[in-house]
Amino acid sequence: MPHPAVEQAMAGLIARNPGESEFHQAAHEVLDSISPVLEKYPEFVTARILDRLIEPDRQIMFRVAWFDDAGVPQVNRGFRIQFNNVLGPYKGGLRFHPSVKLGTIKFLGFEQIFKNALTGLPIGGAKGGSDFDPHGRSDNEVMRFCQSFMMELFRHVGADTDVPAGDIGVGEREIGYLFGQYKRLAIAFTGVLTGKGLLWGGSLARKQATGYGLVYFATRMLAARRMEWHGLRVVVSGSGNVAIYAAEKAQRLGARVVAMSDSGGYIYDPNGIDIGLMRSVKEDRRARISAYAAERTGVEYHAGCTGIWSVPCDVALPCATQNELDGDGAQALIANGCKVVAEGANMPCTPEAVRAIQAAALSFGPGKAANAGGVATSLLEMAQNSQRLQWTFDEVDNKLHSIMNGIYDQCAEAADDFGEPGNLVLGANAAGFVKVARAMMAQGLV
Repeated sequence: MPHPAVEQAMAGLIARNPGESEFHQAAHEVLDSISPVLEKYPEFVTARILDRLIEPDRQIMFRVAWFDDAGVPQVNRGFRIQFNNVLGPYKGGLRFHPSVKLGTIKFLGFEQIFKNALTGLPIGGAKGGSDFDPHGRSDNEVMRFCQSFMMELFRHVGADTDVPAGDIGVGEREIGYLFGQYKRLAIAFTGVLTGKGLLWGGSLARKQATGYGLVYFATRMLAARRMEWHGLRVVVSGSGNVAIYAAEKAQRLGARVVAMSDSGGYIYDPNGIDIGLMRSVKEDRRARISAYAAERTGVEYHAGCTGIWSVPCDVALPCATQNELDGDGAQALIANGCKVVAEGANMPCTPEAVRAIQAAALSFGPGKAANAGGVATSLLEMAQNSQRLQWTFDEVDNKLHSIMNGIYDQCAEAADDFGEPGNLVLGANAAGFVKVARAMMAQGLV
């Protein structure tokens, strides 16, 4: 049974945030698992830490007006949710996608609190974005939108206040336009955004970090089952940075990635994904994944994304978007002998999927732990900016590997401490929550 404080907090959250199903889901996922923490630390209940934690420090919403190439005015909505800065400056990405709404950003910002806490680095949780869709827009249109977006966001961010990064729809191009406008307004060259280009303050290995970090975390999950990557079949959903570099790292470690996807469909390549061709299709040409199938023999293309979970595999890495892997998909993975599922995206598994995966005794790595490599390397970029240095790729990658091992250790130890060995969902939530709660207690009612 959930602790009474959990039930009270969730009732208040739903009443104050009606219709924000993704935010409700993210809060349920954390709060439902931490009843043992509240039993062990009743002072957190007395201080009403849950009620304070689920309410963002501030919610910023604004109009973004810009001209398209035809000279027609366009209007989008911008968001920044600064959720909790008890451990350090707010940190979290910007997402540009037509599906973005207030509840989306709240769910992502709430997740970011615990993800950032698990890194062991001094950063708080935030998220932002817009319902603007950069897909199919010209560079000049994207530039005009980003400049207008930053005109409002500018007053709320700073290197010691809030440091946004990229997310879905926000890559190096968009970060460049946002950074250029910030620099123009602030008259200062500071590390206010991460994911920057290598020539102007970016970090080596940042592009690869989330995907590589996911594989480093999954490596520990495999080791706990006395398994290693060599010879394993892997399914990776998505084909953005996270998916591509998770696939690249898994194959370098001896696995065979046999399926990837985008929003239109998925490919099955029984011989293993050609990462060079995939990068050419998705990064250079910005084409659909069907183009990969058209250029490589022996590859099957299937319209629709959900069928990817029916491809037999040993490891599944959902790296596309939230709630992409549902209960039916989880049952298909289980039936086909999958042993490990690690989340590369934010909350890509529905609650039904997580319950099925755990009930079948598969190893499950929640996104707030498994995909924390991106934000960890963003902080490494901030550190390099502060020192006016650029570390080598290997230096950054080694630090990333160490951070991901540390995250796994925290999750495993917390799961043991609270009586559920191997439950990394409980472990991640408990370890992150305790860190944040103790800091909130120490800093008083603010």
